[in-house]
Amino acid sequence: MRIRPRRLRNGETLRKMVRETRIDVSSLIYPLFVKEGKGVMEEIPTMPGQYRYSADTMGRKLEELLKAGVSAVMFFGIPDHKDEVGSGAYAEDGVIQKALARAKKDYPETYLITDVCMCEYTSHGHCGVLSGREVDNDETLKLLANTALSHAQAGADMVAPSDMMDGRVAAVRSLLDARGYCNTPIMSYAVKYASAFYGPFREAAGSAPAFGDRKSYQMDYHNSREGMKEALLDIEEGADIIMVKPATAYLDMVARIKERVHVPVAAYSVSGEYAMIKAGARLGYIDEEKIICETAACAFRAGCDVYLTYYAEEIAGYIREGKIG
Repeated sequence: MRIRPRRLRNGETLRKMVRETRIDVSSLIYPLFVKEGKGVMEEIPTMPGQYRYSADTMGRKLEELLKAGVSAVMFFGIPDHKDEVGSGAYAEDGVIQKALARAKKDYPETYLITDVCMCEYTSHGHCGVLSGREVDNDETLKLLANTALSHAQAGADMVAPSDMMDGRVAAVRSLLDARGYCNTPIMSYAVKYASAFYGPFREAAGSAPAFGDRKSYQMDYHNSREGMKEALLDIEEGADIIMVKPATAYLDMVARIKERVHVPVAAYSVSGEYAMIKAGARLGYIDEEKIICETAACAFRAGCDVYLTYYAEEIAGYIREGKIG
């Protein structure tokens, strides 16, 4: 036989030389939960190894990440006070605003991204203001834009609206530009499905809806064309990066969108994915290290340029050790 594909699999050096998918630590983003208060470092029961920090303790994790080579984080806020309009999301002295100011001062080398949504801040747990028992899309846009602006003013390098309201990227972009933040990028959770994989996050952030669900604004997981529509609309409105969420079960969407768009594509390996790997490893059913490497490589193979993962620090180590990348 003249053509033998196995020739290029003969030995680790050659396999690495011809590897099609390569991962760099600079592509990793670590999601970090920031809670109001002082001296807080609480392990999240549904996500072993992950913690809620207060602004005065989060530096421990930021230092660990920087030492590992991970320089980008995404903040999720956990406020003490919640109300019907989620006022803590855009308050000047909100939990995220205070965390941003402190991180910008103490860790200027860290790239600070913020999740822009209302669910952690509303008393009802939905991602916007209510009209009856429905989320009022257009009224919510104003509050989302104000939230993004307050984050930029507090020091955010990038904002990431995750609410799935129609028109929110345009609303955020317009207000940021009008206030002089035209260079603040938007990473849009454009292709965000109504997924059971979010369960541990909702416990971690205290953001489960008090009634109903989020299927009227997050996408039906049966649909793919709709995801493309959302991605293209958000790019039209000014999104600089398009995110697919969750990651592993939705890599078909990463691949399809990568073929159609000319902006970077991100994938978020969400809390349920993390919890499943942790649980399987604890029971001895899977090799945690190998699964971490495989799922990350598959996301990049599908086409993602940016990977949000609770395993960012571990993946950085595996890249350094030559086990992945």
